[in-house]
Amino acid sequence: MKRTFVRTAGLSVAAMSLLAGVTACSSGGSGGSGGSGGSDGSGGDTSPRFDPIAALRSAEKSTDGADSAKVESTTTMGSVMSMTADGTLAWGDGLTGNLTITYTGGTMADTMRQMGSASMEARYLPDAYYARMGDTFAEQSGGKHWIKYAYDDLETLGGSSGAYLKDQMQNTTPNQSVKLLLASGDVRKVGEEKVRGQRTTHYSGTVDVADLAEKNSSLSQSQLDDLKKQLEQAGVTTETVDIWVDDQDLLVKKVEKGETTAGAYSQTAYYSDYGTEVAVEEPPASDTADFTELVQQQSAG
Repeated sequence: MKRTFVRTAGLSVAAMSLLAGVTACSSGGSGGSGGSGGSDGSGGDTSPRFDPIAALRSAEKSTDGADSAKVESTTTMGSVMSMTADGTLAWGDGLTGNLTITYTGGTMADTMRQMGSASMEARYLPDAYYARMGDTFAEQSGGKHWIKYAYDDLETLGGSSGAYLKDQMQNTTPNQSVKLLLASGDVRKVGEEKVRGQRTTHYSGTVDVADLAEKNSSLSQSQLDDLKKQLEQAGVTTETVDIWVDDQDLLVKKVEKGETTAGAYSQTAYYSDYGTEVAVEEPPASDTADFTELVQQQSAG
């Protein structure tokens, strides 16, 4: 019984970390109030100082071109979990990076403690995500500490939601938060504010989640329709997004907030040291269990 619990819990925790970790790099919803930003950026003074649409376009381009950054984030999802993530991510040639993920509350934290550790290491490579579980998990999984989630397998096993996650993992960048606001048609400049001592400009807006998926993914229409149904069943409809941009037109902070059937969720992420070197190694094959094989073993009892 304990063997089954540890293996099942490990798969669940690692999968949740995959989702929560990547949203620190991309965007799924955000905090703040909505507003109107009906300007299309044409005509008049298009200086970012005066035009929020022009400012966001400049920030989107600059952040995308920076290729890498240090990331710190905190995430909460109702009573399911609260967690922190800290590390480096690069997006110049697919998403790569290293994050240390620590569960600080909720049922996921309880599960992790039963597995012997409240934190885990996550490695992102262009074709797969790896999660290092604790020794307790390894004892129940043939001595292997790592779980590999190949993105192609996510699509196969997860249907439309898996296909969307695969698409986001392979194409996401921090500037997705900026794209989110540009695509929403609902954005306003809140004002000038300091973030960790840096002068920044704060922008805010409200986003339709299903519309976001349609505009920022390569999913087919049938996949988008299925995803929309899944989002509606989860109670996810609209989200609020707030971003803070510095005088170099780089994203410094984002806050996301929304509601689901499991309760409110939110995430705050900070970005710094753009252009930092990011080196990621694939874990040893001898110490890595494949997600699909674990699922098959679990199904077999």
